[in-house]
Amino acid sequence: MTTFLLIRHAAHDRVGAYLAGRTPGVRLGEAGLAQAERLGARLRRETISALYCSPLERTRQTAEAIAVATGLPIAGVLDEIAEVEFGIWSGRDFDDLNQDPEWRIWNMRRSLARTPGGETYSEVQRRAVLAIERLAAEGPDETLALVSHGDVIRSAVLHYLGMRIDDWWRVEIGPASITRLSIDGRGTRLLGLNEVVD
Repeated sequence: MTTFLLIRHAAHDRVGAYLAGRTPGVRLGEAGLAQAERLGARLRRETISALYCSPLERTRQTAEAIAVATGLPIAGVLDEIAEVEFGIWSGRDFDDLNQDPEWRIWNMRRSLARTPGGETYSEVQRRAVLAIERLAAEGPDETLALVSHGDVIRSAVLHYLGMRIDDWWRVEIGPASITRLSIDGRGTRLLGLNEVVD
């Protein structure tokens, strides 16, 4: 059985106020770094075989805090678990985005919508699931930690629970949270969802 700890990065200073997406230079502030340290301390209770992260700076910072706390080096940076490519929406305030009809369609019908200049939710889900299944095949009977992003983790949970993409809003993935999946010969089980480390 391979166990995955799907970890959302700690909160950057403007989380919830604007769509960071893949905007360069989005770093954890003082509060986010402290949150990442608490997450690292929590993960010392786990027996983690390998630690991976998305290429974006906030996930790297979170993974570095976990690495310091656990003594486990970052084994790799995985493009497959990078944030959704939101295209021209990246960096815009949510107040502004809420006036955009395409944004409203994206949030109502992610199964059909594509971000402008970016990707579909199905594409996000496909790349995340392929990465998880590849790692499971490479590391059976291990616990692997993947530091990623809320929508990427949510898309994987929807897939493994057999839920529709348009039900994305029913799955909460908070900053610095841990979601636990196990994969074995019988299939995939959700062992824990959105364990938030404040």
